[in-house]
Amino acid sequence: MYGRPAEKSLCFLADKRLYPPRAVIFFSLILLLSASVFCQESNTQAVFNEISGYLSQRNFASALELFNSLPPEETEKTEVRIMRAVILNSAGRTTDSRRIANDILAVQSNNTDALMVLADAAMIDNRDRDRRNFLERILSINPAHVRALNDLGNISLGNRNLRVAAGYFDRALAADPDNGEALVGRASVYRYNREPRNAERLLNHAITIHPDWARPLHERARLYNGAGFLNDALDDLNDALHIEPDNYWVLVDRGLVLMEMNNRTLALVDFNRAIDIDPNIFMAYVYSAGLKDEAGDYEGAERDYITLTRLRPDYYFGFEALGVIRMRNRQWAGARDAFLDAYRQAPREYNYAILAALNWMRAGRQTDPRQFLAQVIRTAPRDSMDYAILRMLHDLNGDADVAIRIERETNIYTKSRMLFYLASYYDIRGSVNLANRYYMMVQELDAVASIEWRINEFVLAQRGLGLRAQ
Repeated sequence: MYGRPAEKSLCFLADKRLYPPRAVIFFSLILLLSASVFCQESNTQAVFNEISGYLSQRNFASALELFNSLPPEETEKTEVRIMRAVILNSAGRTTDSRRIANDILAVQSNNTDALMVLADAAMIDNRDRDRRNFLERILSINPAHVRALNDLGNISLGNRNLRVAAGYFDRALAADPDNGEALVGRASVYRYNREPRNAERLLNHAITIHPDWARPLHERARLYNGAGFLNDALDDLNDALHIEPDNYWVLVDRGLVLMEMNNRTLALVDFNRAIDIDPNIFMAYVYSAGLKDEAGDYEGAERDYITLTRLRPDYYFGFEALGVIRMRNRQWAGARDAFLDAYRQAPREYNYAILAALNWMRAGRQTDPRQFLAQVIRTAPRDSMDYAILRMLHDLNGDADVAIRIERETNIYTKSRMLFYLASYYDIRGSVNLANRYYMMVQELDAVASIEWRINEFVLAQRGLGLRAQ
């Protein structure tokens, strides 16, 4: 398959998800299957069958309720108590699951199933250090415990500690050469280490022995996409979705592949489906908002950017895009607020402070942002162009000196940005003809990578000026 060993990650943040909720549920189903071995009475077995059915529907409350119908001699068995604790974890009731596990450990200090319950509870509660301690304790009891080895491998992989991750996965594969989690995890390490053929070999094996599991197909698709084999990546993602049609991350990754194939319409369908599946994960909004923005659906893009910034306020590019859309709509106060939020998240990005001030001036009086500008000026490098613009907006003076500095500037992106700020300043001050002249100069530089250039384009279009407006 491989003609070249190139690799690029679809998205670093997406790389870090490791299906932890699914791992917990999968473990509970394994325990339920094992439960059928020690349950002899038909009525008891029927209860466990019902519990299994509820788990397949993710109906944890109903599954837990059924434990009350078991005979006391069954509920007191360690295996049944572990099973209940695992389901409590899946339901997010970690306090209750920990109580059961700790009661078991008080009598059976080396019970690795109880320790795994505690490790999963720590994972759900984002207590990473506790989780690692429980997993390492399991390995001290059973050095070949495959689940603990895989979990520690995935933790190391998430932290990009590839050498340590490889060691854990290798130990898991030594204990169980066909273990799917270990095969996929080790393949991921190979992918990050730019060894795509080794990664592909392990993923092919995982797909062969686990044909009804979506994850190895998903991981191989990401490997192929990174190498530029988009059609092969798309085939694997389609197969993965056939197995798990509601897999959020497979939909997101297929949308990214479709974007690279320039099929933005279908990509947006996938991102919207992902949002419907889980509206509380921010990733799909990043791409759906961008595609809607690009297609001219500014209302839809604004909604997505608002949700994105609510879910991930530290992702300041969302505030940036929201500010641009609101400037397009002449919503000056809303644009000001968006750029202020962006600046709070990225206080060394002085363009956000400048854009906030310009919109602030348009929304009210020209002196309104003076106190804010005075604060920003204290942090800006005095010899920078940003400082000169900030000082001009604060003093409402000094534009001639700024124009001279812009004329001497050799970096076209810096020059383009500063021309846009100067044009906006003159526009706000009422010198419309002079402002239009500078707006046209911004377009001539063609520094398309900056948000100022993008804003400048719709300013010219709204005024019927510029090459792209004709």
